[in-house]
Amino acid sequence: MSDKKQDVETTGHEWDGIQEFNNPLPRWWLWTFYATIIWGIGYTIAYPAWPLVEGATRGVLGYSTRTEVVAEIDRFTEMNAGVKAELAAMDANEIPNNEAVYNYAIQSGRATFATFCSQCHGSGADGIAAGNGYPNLLDDDWLWGGTLDAIVTTVAHGIRNEDDMDARYSEMPAFGDDYLSDDEISNVVAYIGSLSGMEFSGDATAGETVYLDNCSACHLEDASGDQMQGAPNLSDAIWLYGSSEEAIEHSVRVGPYGVMPSWTNRLDEAEIKGVAAYVHQLGGGE
Repeated sequence: MSDKKQDVETTGHEWDGIQEFNNPLPRWWLWTFYATIIWGIGYTIAYPAWPLVEGATRGVLGYSTRTEVVAEIDRFTEMNAGVKAELAAMDANEIPNNEAVYNYAIQSGRATFATFCSQCHGSGADGIAAGNGYPNLLDDDWLWGGTLDAIVTTVAHGIRNEDDMDARYSEMPAFGDDYLSDDEISNVVAYIGSLSGMEFSGDATAGETVYLDNCSACHLEDASGDQMQGAPNLSDAIWLYGSSEEAIEHSVRVGPYGVMPSWTNRLDEAEIKGVAAYVHQLGGGE
């Protein structure tokens, strides 16, 4: 028997006298590796795996995660069919009086809001950024009314859009187009600012006269606004387009014209009432 030590094969890599041996992998590791290859091939045969020009291979088992999702949605739709039908048929202002319907309306309304409304009003319904023209729905300040029925109408038909004949509509004149002089605009802006405790460069006393002559028909003499016209309250320090002197002057000069789409053709009756109930409880409602 030879006592000569067998030399181990190297990879040929050497650095500073150190060689890299080419030791074989353990048998258990190799068999596990081969098993994963076989399992992977079997998986691609059994389940959807390989992308094609359109879609992917379906797999011999016909499994589909989308089918599972659809089945789960259908299951919950069937479970909630009764309470959803009850919500759709119920007078909007009566919804809070039915606990089961109200809870369903809030939960479904939250999902509807996140899907269709949060892009403009923000995921937290705060209007995303102050003064950007998208109303904050948390502050209990309602342009077109804050009752459940009023919110349902606003959601269903929208505001100043051209797609729904029942859309809420009003239009503020652009007072900078030969209606008022620069001094009159500066003064009325100073008066409007003074209602919220702000001091601007114009003459607020003279601005009050300009306001009563040109603005009070919509915003009322006490500047509390008129929800029938969507005319905002100018005395509550809540500003849709910004509270700086420049922002208010811009609104007076050009007349803001915010548009909200009609949702009647995209949401059903229960979804509209659900999202109205959700929004109503966020700001305290009326």
